[in-house]
Amino acid sequence: MKILCIGRNYIDHAKELNNPVPATPVFFGKAENAILQNGKAFYYPNFSKDIHYETEIVVKINRLGKNIETQFANRYYEEIGIGIDFTARDLQNIAKKKGLPWEIAKAFDGSAPLGDFLPKSEFSDIKNINFSLDINGKTVQKGNTADMIFDIDYIISYLSQFYTLKIGDLIFTGTPVGVGPIKIGDKMIAKIEDKVLLEIDVK
Repeated sequence: MKILCIGRNYIDHAKELNNPVPATPVFFGKAENAILQNGKAFYYPNFSKDIHYETEIVVKINRLGKNIETQFANRYYEEIGIGIDFTARDLQNIAKKKGLPWEIAKAFDGSAPLGDFLPKSEFSDIKNINFSLDINGKTVQKGNTADMIFDIDYIISYLSQFYTLKIGDLIFTGTPVGVGPIKIGDKMIAKIEDKVLLEIDVK
């Protein structure tokens, strides 16, 4: 099972981190042991002092595919979910300054909390899905898939040029503006529309 993540897929988020808006999708991978599910807590790692949340729509691949045309990409997923891309921002900034890969800041254990999935059929328009993150009762991120630079079907098509997509693979599709740090004791709740699909305690 692969976890592929899209970076800088919302213009306002790219701007808040002073990153250029990409002309093609920017992507990276996470290790399978990054997945955190079933209500498990996230334990703040001792190698970072600046872990940030990035809330994202996640799609789960449901059939084998390679070199998928964009017009057929909708056949390769039937579920929409939500997840968080935890990022060790201090380590990422060091890596970026040195021109090094991001995995040290992105792919560590527990860095990909994953919520429940909803059938794609529940949504009248995949390009108009609201999602949000609350921390300690306050909404800190709100996004809509309409604001993606590269939509879900294009992302699937693009990634399939480089990887054979397999059943169960996960694609994190990017985060909107509003990312920020977490701290021990935080209670995090992620929603699609008004449905709570992910709850995490930071310890």
